[in-house]
Amino acid sequence: MGLVATKAALWRVLAVCAALPVLADSVVLDAMRSELARSMDVLGQQDVAPYFLSYEITEQDNLAVSAEFGALMHSDRRRSRYLDVDLRVGDYQLDNTRELRGERSYLSSYRRSVDRVPLEDDADAIRATLWNATDARYKRAVEQLAKVKSDVELKVDAEDQSDDFSREEPEQALEAPAELRVAVAPWRDKVRRYSAPFAAVDVIFDAAATFSATAETRWFVNSEGARIRTAQTRYRLSITAHTKAEDGMVLPRYESFAAFSLEGLPGDEQVLAAVTEMVDDLLALRRAPVVDPYSGPAILSGRASGVFFHEILGHRVEGHRQKSTEDGQTFKKKINERILPDGFTVTFDPTRRSFGAADLAGAYRFDNEGVPARPITIVEDGILRGFLMSRTPIEGFPASNGHGRKQIGYRPVARQSNLIVEAAEPVSQQGLKERLLTMLEEQGKPFGLLFDDVAGGFALTGRIAPNAFNVQPIMVYRIYPDGRQELVRGVDLIGTPLTTLSRVTAADDEVGVFNGICGAESGGVAVAAVSPGVLISQIEVQKTQKSQQRTPLLPPPAAVPSGNERQ
Repeated sequence: MGLVATKAALWRVLAVCAALPVLADSVVLDAMRSELARSMDVLGQQDVAPYFLSYEITEQDNLAVSAEFGALMHSDRRRSRYLDVDLRVGDYQLDNTRELRGERSYLSSYRRSVDRVPLEDDADAIRATLWNATDARYKRAVEQLAKVKSDVELKVDAEDQSDDFSREEPEQALEAPAELRVAVAPWRDKVRRYSAPFAAVDVIFDAAATFSATAETRWFVNSEGARIRTAQTRYRLSITAHTKAEDGMVLPRYESFAAFSLEGLPGDEQVLAAVTEMVDDLLALRRAPVVDPYSGPAILSGRASGVFFHEILGHRVEGHRQKSTEDGQTFKKKINERILPDGFTVTFDPTRRSFGAADLAGAYRFDNEGVPARPITIVEDGILRGFLMSRTPIEGFPASNGHGRKQIGYRPVARQSNLIVEAAEPVSQQGLKERLLTMLEEQGKPFGLLFDDVAGGFALTGRIAPNAFNVQPIMVYRIYPDGRQELVRGVDLIGTPLTTLSRVTAADDEVGVFNGICGAESGGVAVAAVSPGVLISQIEVQKTQKSQQRTPLLPPPAAVPSGNERQ
């Protein structure tokens, strides 16, 4: 591994592992181990034998309750189990998972067929599912290996000659299964109350409050000897509302709260205060002017900055991208080069479960390849030091650092966890604004921009499309040379990675947290971004997509006086 963790970080990982309770094997785990041993023995007698096999069974107990405009819309609880199989033929150096160069549908190689597993702890029924799935994966793997060998023989030598799979020490850890203990009735009442205030505003056409809870237990075994059972319970409260300006532009406002316990979610008073602020913001956005395409200095709040670094940097330091011939490989050759100003450090730490009062959604104990989670410093004092690694090696980085992640039904690849940006010499928010005002004078710009809150974003990292990013703001303000601020709308923050990162100038001391779901090749995974606000000397914005439909011609029912409705 090209990146060495600090001694303190290593002790922290060891402490987490030592704290895991030692429990007896479950029926599920025993069935998985028995069928895996039988499969390796029987298939090992074939001409093309598997050299590696892993099973992962994921059980989820999901609860979802939602209301719109004060009325209950949905209340459901479901429990499910799914199986993921990773079967490899060939050897660690070259196997069936290697990318077939030039295939335009390479993204499909990350998807797997997924199998339902019996909910009952019936060993024979579970083994039957494993047997059938293993047989299908084996036949497919043998066919794929033949294609891989042909690709190697007939095409030019690959730029990256590293192995296809890393050797890792098998882990042994058993946690108690997760249990979901939530009283549903109180949450039905809460989502009604949280969504009700929007009904009194006749220009808000869509508003909902949703509470969701998931208790997830994962069983993992592999042919190297790993035996793991992990458990995680997550809770989320989301509030969404939309209005529309007279020019047809749809204007959203979102608030969400994520926690690992019910106690970590806010109380009614805090939530209803957030709802009131959302209503005020939506009414203000309808009156706000639209910003034309613009280039100039800007400040990103902590939440906006976290999404910015997630899109512009995080996706481009995921290890497998440095190996794929389809990827732009922005940072592949920039190890030990400066990519951010002095004092900026970027760490990905899945072992960290909270920052201040906020839980961090990207926390986990083991990744989806059975490797322990580890904190990794990617940028140190502005210098690029490494990449996020799964068990797919790249040149200079032969081992995983615990970031092989996936959604059920996908193949694990290197993915982000908890992104944490730190600045050695932050200034106050006012100090950052004063620096922006100085830049306006130096650049002769009529205004700068403040991105206060964002909905999310996306990044394009491939070679076919422009290598760019897009952050989608919600609350944006113009800052004039006299310090006055004006709410505006209708812009997306865009740019290319190397140019934009080179223009990051300073950071403030107000750190924000953004929890969300990140979608990429291996599906959707929970992530968090923690960052101070930052000043960028030059950014670019483009007009956001806009509907051409008018505002509703018919007033909402609540706006019609009682008894005046048409029959």
